[in-house]
Amino acid sequence: MEFNNGKIMGSVLEKSLAIVELLVDYPEGLTVSAIAQATDQPASGVHRTLQELTRLGYVRQAQAHGDYALTIRMSAMGLGFLGRAGITDVAQPVLDRLAADCGELIRLSIIDGDDLIWVAVAQGGTRGLRYDPGQEQGVVVHLASAAGGLAWLSTMGDDEALTRVSRQGLIREADNSGSKAPQTLTELLARLSETRERGYSIAVDSYLVGMAAMAVPIRYRGGDTVIGCLSIAGPTARLDPAWMADHAGMLKDAAAELGDAALGFRYFSCNSGLLAKAAG
Repeated sequence: MEFNNGKIMGSVLEKSLAIVELLVDYPEGLTVSAIAQATDQPASGVHRTLQELTRLGYVRQAQAHGDYALTIRMSAMGLGFLGRAGITDVAQPVLDRLAADCGELIRLSIIDGDDLIWVAVAQGGTRGLRYDPGQEQGVVVHLASAAGGLAWLSTMGDDEALTRVSRQGLIREADNSGSKAPQTLTELLARLSETRERGYSIAVDSYLVGMAAMAVPIRYRGGDTVIGCLSIAGPTARLDPAWMADHAGMLKDAAAELGDAALGFRYFSCNSGLLAKAAG
C-alpha cells in the first residue's frame, strides 16, 4: 500500500489512539458498537483495529463475543515512563508529605507541549468524606475549570491564556462538570485576575460537582519558567476560603521544593527544549 504523504498512516493512527483513549475511561470494557458510536468510526474498522490491538497485547476481549478493554500493559508503560523520567521518584515524597499535613488529595500536573497533564497524586484523607478519583493520571487538565489549569493560565498574559482556552474549549463537556466554572471569557479573565492577586487559584464546584480545589504553579528553580502545577483538592464541605487561606503557605512551599528539585526530573534534563519552550 502506498501512503499519500503520511495521510493514511496518520488517519489510521489517529483512529487507533481515539479507541485507546476512550477505553481508558471504561476499564470494564465496551462493545464494538459502543466504541464505534463514541469515536464516530465504522464498526467494521473499529473491529479490525481492536483485533490488531489485541494481537499486540494492548487490548483484551472479556469473552468470545464480549466487551473489549485495555490490558494492564498500557498503564504499566505509563508508570514505567514516569518512574524512569524521575518524576515520581523525586516528586512523590513531597506529595506524600503535603497530603499528610493537609489531609486532602494532592495532585501534580506537568506541562507537556501545549497541555497540562496530571501525572501523580497523594491522598491524605483516611476517613470521612473525601475526594479520590483514582483515574486522573495521564489525563489532560481542562484549563478553564480546574484549579491547576487556572493557576497555569494566570502565569500568562490574557491573550495567550485566551488562545489556549479557545483551542481546548471553555466548557468542559462531561456529565459531572461543576456548574460554577467560568461560562464566558470575560468571567474567565476575572478569575485569572483574582488568582494573580491572591497568589493561588480557587475552583469550587467548577471541575467536578461537590469538589473544591486550590493550586499554584511550579516554577523551575524559582525562576519565571513554569513546568507544572500543584493542587490540593477535597470536598467543598471542608475546603472553604478560610481553609484554603490557612493552607496556601504550605502549598506554595511544596511547589517551590518541587521546582528546586526539578533538576532531578530526567524528563526535563533530557528534554531541555521543553524548558526553553515553557520559558517562552
